[in-house]
Amino acid sequence: MKRLFDLVFVLFSLCIFFIPLLLVAVFVRLTSPGPVLYWSDRIGKHNKIFKMPKFRTMCVDTPAVATHLLTDPARFLTPPGSFLRKSSLDELPQLWSIFTGDMSVVGPRPALFNQEDLISLRTQQGVDAIPPGLTGWAQVNGRDELPIPDKVKLDVEYLHRQSFFFDLKIVLMTLVKVLRRDGIKH
Repeated sequence: MKRLFDLVFVLFSLCIFFIPLLLVAVFVRLTSPGPVLYWSDRIGKHNKIFKMPKFRTMCVDTPAVATHLLTDPARFLTPPGSFLRKSSLDELPQLWSIFTGDMSVVGPRPALFNQEDLISLRTQQGVDAIPPGLTGWAQVNGRDELPIPDKVKLDVEYLHRQSFFFDLKIVLMTLVKVLRRDGIKH
């Protein structure tokens, strides 16, 4: 049922966001040198590494670390980077990862390959057994503002509560959060 929901979500989203996807791609390409998409190594189900696409919001020479670990993240942003991040439009290419099965619509956000503390805590709690998501319970309860142990607690809660209706609630809460731009630091 979850996989069917994921595929229907991708098809529905592409119908709605096809033109915005094209416009963002052109805008990124015209405003900064480098590729339109940034493919980052992320941790998926059972800690398998996969390539996750996002619209590039940072300059090509930005270190491959979590944004909160950068001394001055704003200096690495491309001209449209801040807007794309605050609007979450940079996340739209992840529809590809949902389509291929590397991600789900709802699940813990995929950790960067080098976020060893987050990966370790999730593995200890069994969270690595579920696919990462475009959005998740931790996302709608704090997003960038949450310390890693709190994110993992929410991921564990999701692991135990996951259901179609809980996923639907999280998707709806995500829409509200995105429209309000809640919980975004960069």
